[in-house]
Amino acid sequence: MLQKLDKYMKPLIRPFVYKWAITQEFTIKQQLDCGVRYCDLRIAHRPNDPSTDLYFYHGVYTTLTVETILMEIKEWLDAHPKEVVILSFSHFLGLNQELHIWLLTTIRNIFTSKLCPKMEELTLRNLWALGYQVIVSYEHNISSSHSDLWPHIPYWWANKCKAEALIEEFEERKQHGRPGGFFVTGINLTEDLKYICTHPTESLKDLVMSTYPALLTWVREQTPGSRVGSLNIIAGDFITERHFAPTIVTLNEKLLKWPS
Repeated sequence: MLQKLDKYMKPLIRPFVYKWAITQEFTIKQQLDCGVRYCDLRIAHRPNDPSTDLYFYHGVYTTLTVETILMEIKEWLDAHPKEVVILSFSHFLGLNQELHIWLLTTIRNIFTSKLCPKMEELTLRNLWALGYQVIVSYEHNISSSHSDLWPHIPYWWANKCKAEALIEEFEERKQHGRPGGFFVTGINLTEDLKYICTHPTESLKDLVMSTYPALLTWVREQTPGSRVGSLNIIAGDFITERHFAPTIVTLNEKLLKWPS
């Protein structure tokens, strides 16, 4: 509804949309410095744009292009040769087959030998030995015919605007076991129209900050690994706040305490 109103009442609606669309405030290099190793990249091509420029989209388009951001990630990886990132490309708003090919060419031209092909024995030790630093997940059927594109990584999204409801949803899912391989638990709170209209002076960041104490308390109770009920990748909004990344990294210490 807000997006439709934006077409006719842009000066009034756009600031409103903007404050609920922004999910991160730091640059990509700052996020990587803070400990981020998984990026949810939602790709879009602007309507009526004759160029091949692609942008990120979450209610509004970014001003920086996808190519610019990927170059910044590559430069950061050059300076940190033992770090590995997972880039999850999805949504592809307005992309045709030609733009998909252009995007794949861009990814390969930027990351070259850093791209990790689909492989069974995926350990940091192997990645370091082979010089791989980038795992590309591509949510499109085109990924099945390319050895350097990993399939879509399942994303647990609760679609809740309250921390308690989100936690309850994930605890229910954990009872049925975790997916095999990579999967994401997104502790992203999702505002609905009712919430936005009843909190007109707030923003998505206000919502996230008010619930992070409860969410991160729940995160601290989780365990990584392959066991039933274990989590894998944890994603969230405004991850540079409230010790988000250190809290998740600390979970790995639990693996060292388990008997082999």
